[in-house]
Amino acid sequence: MTVGANPALPTQHNPTSNTMKKLILHAAAMTCVFALAAGARAADLKVGLSVSLTGPNSSLGIPYAKGMKAALAYKPEVDGRKIDLIVLDDASDPTTAGRNARKLVEEDKVDVLMGTSGVPAAIAIAQVAQESKTPMIGLTPIALDAKDNAWVHTVAQPTQLMVDAVIERMKRDGVKTVGYIGFSDAWGDLVYNALMKSAPAAGIKVVGNERYARSDQSVAGQVLRIMVQHPDAVMNGGAGTPGALPFLALAERGYKGRLYGQHGLINPDFLRVAGASAQGALMPTGPVIVASQLPDDYPTKKMALEFHSVYQRVNGAPSTDAFSAYSFDGWLVFCDAAARALPKAEPGTAAFRLALRDAIASTHELVGTHGVYNFRPGDLYGVDQRARVIVKVDNGKWLLAP
Repeated sequence: MTVGANPALPTQHNPTSNTMKKLILHAAAMTCVFALAAGARAADLKVGLSVSLTGPNSSLGIPYAKGMKAALAYKPEVDGRKIDLIVLDDASDPTTAGRNARKLVEEDKVDVLMGTSGVPAAIAIAQVAQESKTPMIGLTPIALDAKDNAWVHTVAQPTQLMVDAVIERMKRDGVKTVGYIGFSDAWGDLVYNALMKSAPAAGIKVVGNERYARSDQSVAGQVLRIMVQHPDAVMNGGAGTPGALPFLALAERGYKGRLYGQHGLINPDFLRVAGASAQGALMPTGPVIVASQLPDDYPTKKMALEFHSVYQRVNGAPSTDAFSAYSFDGWLVFCDAAARALPKAEPGTAAFRLALRDAIASTHELVGTHGVYNFRPGDLYGVDQRARVIVKVDNGKWLLAP
């Protein structure tokens, strides 16, 4: 097994986190090893991953990178063709993500782009994918018109699919009014728009639309404006560790209503930072997060357990987030499509990239960890209701909600 990476991998990191320093230093050291190994031969297939190893989105990006490491170990080649994985840090910056994507396409000549840890950065990569006619497998929801982005697909669940599950749960719980607080970016917009599309039909009134930046240190003002509305519930449209801020602020001010979130919050760093403030919160997620709690006949359980096993072996610790599994599923989609594209053209050519794009778009009943994938031309997404369950935060753990 040979892995390739770029020796220019950025090493910017958060000086307040010793753990982050160790991870980034390790990544930089491994980059040199990978580069030397890659120099021994030409890669048969090349995958380019831009991901947030540093910056505010690193609590998502590091799991993405670890999940990709597990995926490479699980399936290091396709039909005898070895896969070269090139990883770049976008530092949680959309401009850097776009620049990374362009470098991966123009200099590294990748066959497929993957990434990243936030919607704005994913959009930047998608623009490069479309312009360069390079297939992209997104790892996060992407706020784009599928008709204008034929080279882009994503293994993440559509935001509407997941928020609909939350609305169904709110209705079951008797919620009549809900306040919203989310990011002041494309992700916050996606969650809010999905909420507004489904809530009125369920008899639920949205009584606030508060926003904050991922880098903000306080949301006290936004939370106070929500609380004066006395909503039955609050919906959190954040992600990763910055997504903990609203729950912390609500707890500080004694809010006693119901708490809801969405799949952008499903990672251990969110649980660590939010602590007791998130107790009882209900959120949708891919079934992989509670794989061992699923019935044996659940369609994704077997693959999810295989993922957990290889992740543990490769990373020396269990996977406790949803994001590493998106990387794993993206890899499965790529490998399945590459096997069907290889008879048509040689990797590294425009003909192969087109064949690969078409193969991804025709993926049928491919079982992953988050869902069963069925892509088709003109649709960014490939999952259905088999890709969601509701979980509850219970003493710092995710439990399958009854």
